[in-house]
Amino acid sequence: MGLRAQAHPLSEIVPLGWHMPAGAFDGILAGSANAFRQGGPLLGELTGQPVYAVGASTAEAAGKSGFRVAVTGKGGLQTVLDELAGQRLRLLRIAGEDHVPLDPPAGVTMATVIAYRVAALPVSPDLAFSLERGAVVLLHSASAAEHFAAEVDRLGLARCAIRLAALGERIAAAAGPGWASVSAADEPNDPALLALARELCHEPLRG
Repeated sequence: MGLRAQAHPLSEIVPLGWHMPAGAFDGILAGSANAFRQGGPLLGELTGQPVYAVGASTAEAAGKSGFRVAVTGKGGLQTVLDELAGQRLRLLRIAGEDHVPLDPPAGVTMATVIAYRVAALPVSPDLAFSLERGAVVLLHSASAAEHFAAEVDRLGLARCAIRLAALGERIAAAAGPGWASVSAADEPNDPALLALARELCHEPLRG
């Protein structure tokens, strides 16, 4: 799209050991590609199971790990579950330590295992320098938004010089107030987020 972007990690993924719950499952519920990137050796016992994925990147990671994707969602894991109403399924949810609560429809049960956690990293000096000059920042998760806001405040940077482009409304809300602008992508995917960022890059900053 002609955008010049910088990548600054605000977190790293730490795999955690987990144990397979007893009983049989009818599928895997995955809210992140990290379920497959960090799932560890026990994933090999599950490759025959269909995957119900939160979105395209998670579905892609599942496919690369040898799984068949049954559903690729567009509006969050709860929406994926809601689409399964009327079926009788027992699902294994492979999640991170910080994960959203879900309400399965009648007939659908779920066991959850924690396969990874997200460890926060401080804002780097290079990123702090860019933020001081004003920036459009893309945020992909609510935890990243909260951590980024805390880091900006810790470093004494001006929120009013920073525009935020969030992957969804919940992520935008997690960043809190005081920014030059806070906007959410029309759809929870990277093309929509980049399109939003392109619009923000061409808007004058009003102080």
